[in-house]
Amino acid sequence: MQPTGNLHIGNYLGALKTWVLMQYDREPIFCIVDHHAITVYQEPKELQKKIEDVAALYVASGIDPKHAAIFVQSSVPAHVELAWVFTCVTPFGWLSRMTQFKAKLEQQESVGAGLFCYPTLMAADILLYQAGIVPVGEDQAQHLELTRAIAQRFNTLYGETFVVPETRLPAVGARVMGLDEPMEKMSKSATGPNHAINLLDPPNRIRKLIGRAVTDSKPGVDFDDPGAGVRNLLNIFQAFSGWTDEQMKENFAGMRYGDLKKAVTDMVVSQLEPIQKNYEELTADRGTIRQILKEGAERVAPIARQTMDLVRERTGLYRG
Repeated sequence: MQPTGNLHIGNYLGALKTWVLMQYDREPIFCIVDHHAITVYQEPKELQKKIEDVAALYVASGIDPKHAAIFVQSSVPAHVELAWVFTCVTPFGWLSRMTQFKAKLEQQESVGAGLFCYPTLMAADILLYQAGIVPVGEDQAQHLELTRAIAQRFNTLYGETFVVPETRLPAVGARVMGLDEPMEKMSKSATGPNHAINLLDPPNRIRKLIGRAVTDSKPGVDFDDPGAGVRNLLNIFQAFSGWTDEQMKENFAGMRYGDLKKAVTDMVVSQLEPIQKNYEELTADRGTIRQILKEGAERVAPIARQTMDLVRERTGLYRG
């Protein structure tokens, strides 16, 4: 995740919760991507603080730093070295078709070249560690497909070098929508005051945000044809609770929207409370988080060096 804006329930339900649930099945590596963050200007001191805030939320949400490597992208220079190699083997047309780049280009008068090459750095983040599975939200599926294509192209040009990773999407909660714009994905960059529930929002703010969430003109929940806003509220409840579709229908069918919003509010508040408590304890001493990040970078650095040694050998780059 990027250390920009505020992590919200879409980040948690779309990715972080899945990471927590599957972390002991694998040897997980979790990277806070500050190089990605500076594709647009960031205030330097604020960026430093946000990096540590994101790391604290990883741990507060249940990522175990004794088992998982949590580190900052810029602490391992091999990320940008491999990204340059991938930029050289990735066709221009592949990057031109990336929908996130095109969407941001439409929103801004001009963008830096880094934003255009962003996907090759993302591919490097993954392939540098020979990742077998990448558990991400649905909105990143196109980037993962490009990563797979880059790995396959490099392997074709230079010989078998990279594992071609799988994508793993959570079944529920993969795409949480904005409370004010339920047709648009919940986003850290959205400016609407009623758009997102941040992981650190207090209960009174969560209650207010959900109370103002868009629904539709029907008198109650219609599972046969729910409006986008109602579907989003149900999705949020189900992703937090783990309820089955049958449980959802049995409990919510025909329910008035005021009661639905109260149920969603109670669920969100109860699930975020332990995360917020853990976060406050962790950030009371920033030294703990800094040590976790340092140890995480030290843990993954040998893997990165091994991959880059192989890449230099395969491509003919001078090794000295």
